[in-house]
Amino acid sequence: MTRLRCAILDDYQNVALKLADWPRIAERVDVTVFDRPFTDAAEAIAALQDFEIVCAMRERTPFRADTLNALPRLKLLLTSGMRNAAIDLAAATARGVTVCGTAAMGGPTASLAIGLMLELTRHIGFESERMKAGERWQITLGEDIEGKTLGIIGLGKLGRKVAHIARAMGMNVIAWSQNLTPEACVEAGVTYAGKDELMASADIVSIHVILSKRTRGLISRDDLARMRPTAYIVNTARAPIVDEAALLDALQRRAIAGAALDVFSEEPLPRDHPLRRLDNVVLTPHLGYVTAENYRCYYREMVEDIEAWLKGAPVRVMG
Repeated sequence: MTRLRCAILDDYQNVALKLADWPRIAERVDVTVFDRPFTDAAEAIAALQDFEIVCAMRERTPFRADTLNALPRLKLLLTSGMRNAAIDLAAATARGVTVCGTAAMGGPTASLAIGLMLELTRHIGFESERMKAGERWQITLGEDIEGKTLGIIGLGKLGRKVAHIARAMGMNVIAWSQNLTPEACVEAGVTYAGKDELMASADIVSIHVILSKRTRGLISRDDLARMRPTAYIVNTARAPIVDEAALLDALQRRAIAGAALDVFSEEPLPRDHPLRRLDNVVLTPHLGYVTAENYRCYYREMVEDIEAWLKGAPVRVMG
């Protein structure tokens, strides 16, 4: 029986083999883990030449047409979740590559968004690092989050969860998106606001829309200019939703109080990126979906996907 080779990509924490029952496929499949990101498509192509199966973690490694066409042995491409904008599904289909996904847990990005809001307003991590370094006793002055207005861009599953938590913390919640209606806001227990009104009145703006042609650049330079100098913006969705150059300019000029960013136009974020040098920015390395519960779900179902494909009856097929 011919043995197949499976690559698990971008396992930064080296936990993939611990979180699922990979021995279930050991009779047919040899598994190799890659725990560092590829620097570019050429490096990915060189590393994956001998693999029939590839397990991708979200959108960390793109699989565009050029990459897919350069991997002649690839037969099965798996992704965590059931949506991956970094995979060219049409090109995969044309190449005869089956693409399957997995389920995901119920929105860990929501709790991260709330945590980032607390870091912006209470400086918890900042003061923790100062204490560990033996610095002078407390230097920051926090702000109460209770009573502040949270403006949510996108009131889908994640946006609603963030709204629910924020309301429990005593925040006033308003929301807007391109298709959002006042009736949907009433149902979610929040107040509808026009885009201009939301940007001008929110103490914190939190983004929860999917990146698409309609949402790319959704938060423009003019939108950022409407924000008050005491306001913050939180982005745990996708970087191109916000005009990154305009955001960087607003932060450098302190036209807004600060930002908390979990997503970037280039990931990993380059060491010399100017965002790393700003003291009014909280940065996290795309942690929104990175929880043990979510990873167990991803990897468990990747094993199931491989088993089903080996039997000739693939499940959770995308495309």
